[in-house]
Amino acid sequence: MGTVSFFSDSCLIVKYTINQIVIGYARMVTAHHKPRRRVSGGRTERLAKQRMKTGNEAVRGGLLGGSYSPLSKIDMDNINTAALTVLEKTGICDHFEELLDLTLPNGAFLNNHGRLCFPRSLMEDILANSAKEFYVYARGEREGKDDMHCSSQSVYFANSGTAVTTFDSKTKSYRPSTLRDIYDFTRLVDQLENIHMLGDTVLANDIEDDFIHDINSVYAILSGSQKPACITFRDRSHIPHAIRLFDFASGGEGSFMKKPSVIFGGCPIVSPLRVGRENMEILIDTAKLGLTVDLAVPPQAGATAPATLAGTLVQTVAETLACVAIVNLIRPGCPICFAAWPFITDLRSGSFTGGGGEQALIGAAAIQMGNYYGLPTSVGAGMTDSKIPDAQYGIEKAMTFALAAHAGANRLCEFGGMMGSLMGCSFESMVIDNELGGMILRSLRGIEVNEETMAVDIIHQCAIDPGHFLGNAHTLEYMNSEFLYPKLMDRERTDTWEKEGKTELFNRASKSAQQILNNHFPNYFGSSDEQVRREFPIILPKQDMIKS
Repeated sequence: MGTVSFFSDSCLIVKYTINQIVIGYARMVTAHHKPRRRVSGGRTERLAKQRMKTGNEAVRGGLLGGSYSPLSKIDMDNINTAALTVLEKTGICDHFEELLDLTLPNGAFLNNHGRLCFPRSLMEDILANSAKEFYVYARGEREGKDDMHCSSQSVYFANSGTAVTTFDSKTKSYRPSTLRDIYDFTRLVDQLENIHMLGDTVLANDIEDDFIHDINSVYAILSGSQKPACITFRDRSHIPHAIRLFDFASGGEGSFMKKPSVIFGGCPIVSPLRVGRENMEILIDTAKLGLTVDLAVPPQAGATAPATLAGTLVQTVAETLACVAIVNLIRPGCPICFAAWPFITDLRSGSFTGGGGEQALIGAAAIQMGNYYGLPTSVGAGMTDSKIPDAQYGIEKAMTFALAAHAGANRLCEFGGMMGSLMGCSFESMVIDNELGGMILRSLRGIEVNEETMAVDIIHQCAIDPGHFLGNAHTLEYMNSEFLYPKLMDRERTDTWEKEGKTELFNRASKSAQQILNNHFPNYFGSSDEQVRREFPIILPKQDMIKS
C-alpha cells in the first residue's frame, strides 16, 4: 500500500511540476518586455512566424487511410468471387425497358427468371477499365484550395443524411426539418474546417411539391457554402434545372460542366437486388452527361440482406457492382463512386441501428472491397443511435468514424450532426463532429519518423539544460504542425473548469454553433441572386439570409 501511495504522490508532484513549467512559460511568452537582440532565426523571429500562421496546420482533407484491413486477401478474393456469381446467376429485378435497352446490347442478359444479369467476363472487363478517381471542385474563393480528389484512399468527411427531424437544444426534443434548416446547416458547415463536403443534411418537410423542393434545397445549399456538394433529386426531370442553378453559382453558363462542384447521389438499388426506378433514372441521366455518379447501396443485415456479415457484404458488393456496370455500359469510364453502405439491424426489434461494433466493422470491410477494385469509395459512418450528444453518442461516432477513415474511405458520408439512427440532425452535434473529424484526421497522418523529428540532438541539449523543451526552437517549429488543438474539448485544470461554470461539451458546442449562426449569413449567388429568384420558384426569404 505504501508503494502505491508513493507512486501516486510522485505522479501528482510530476503533474504539478509540469503545470508550473507550462504556466511559467506561457507567462514568459505573453509578458510585455523588451526583447533581447537576436541574430536572424532567433526566438523572437520564430515566435513572430508562429503568430503569422493561420488555419490548421496539423490536419487537412485528403490524408491517406488504408491502414485498417479487417479482411484478408483471401477473404476479399472470396467475396469478389461470390459477388460476381450473384451478378451472373441471380441478377437484379424490377428493371424497365430503358434500362434493358442500355445494357442488353452491351453484354448483359436476362436469365430464366427474367432477371438482369452480368457475365463474369463482362464485369472483369468493366472493373479493369472503370474510372479510378474523380474530382469535385470547390467554388469561388475556395476553388483550388478545397477541391476534393477522390482516389487512392484519400479521406474526406462529407455532410449528408436527409434527416426528417432537427434537434431543438432548448427543449431537447425533435421537430420536423424545414428549408430554413437546410440553409442554416449549410452555413454552419461553411465555417467548419473538418467537414469537406456538403449535402442535403435534412429534408425540407415544409415543401410538398417535388420540383419546388429540389430546386429550393439546391438553392439553400449553394447559397450557404462554396464547398463541394453531393445532392439528391426526386425526379430526373429536375436535373437540367439544377445544372442551370449550378451554372449561376459557378460563374455563368457552361461553367459547371467544366469544373463540376456537385455530384449526384441516390439509392438506385432496393435490397435485395431490385431496381429503384426513380433513382436509377437519375443514375442513367447522370452517366449520359459524364458526371460523377454517387450512389448508396444500403442493405440491412438480417432484414434485407443475410444475417451474417459476410453474406451482407457479398450482397452489398454485388448490388454496388451492378450500378458500376450499368454506368459503364452507358458511358465507359464515367466516374462512379463505389458506395457500398451495409447497415446493421437490431434483430430484437427489427429496427435499423447505425452504431455498434458490427456497423464499424462491416463499413470498413465495404471500403476495403472498394479499394480492392481500385474504385473511389464512400460509406455511411457516424450514424449514432443516440438521441442526444452523450456517452453513447461519443462511443458510436468515434468507432464508426475512425474505422472507416483508417480503412481508406474517400468520403465518410452522414458524417456531421446525425443522431437518432439517421432520423435527426443537430447543430450542436455538427460542431462536435467537426472537432472529432480533426482528431481522426490527425490519427490518419500518423507519426513522421526522420532525423529531424526523432530529435536526438534536441533531447541531449534540453536534458542537460534547462531540463524541459518548452522554449526550444524545435518545439516552436513543430507546435502547430505536430499537434491539433481542439476548441471544444476541455483540457483545463479541474479548478479552472469549476471556476468557469463547470460547462459540459454540449453547452460549449451550443455556444459555438450559435456564434456562427448568429453572425454568418452568406449568399454565394451574389449579384446573380436576383436573376435566380426571377427564374426559379425560390421560397427562402431574403431577410432570412441577412443578419438582423
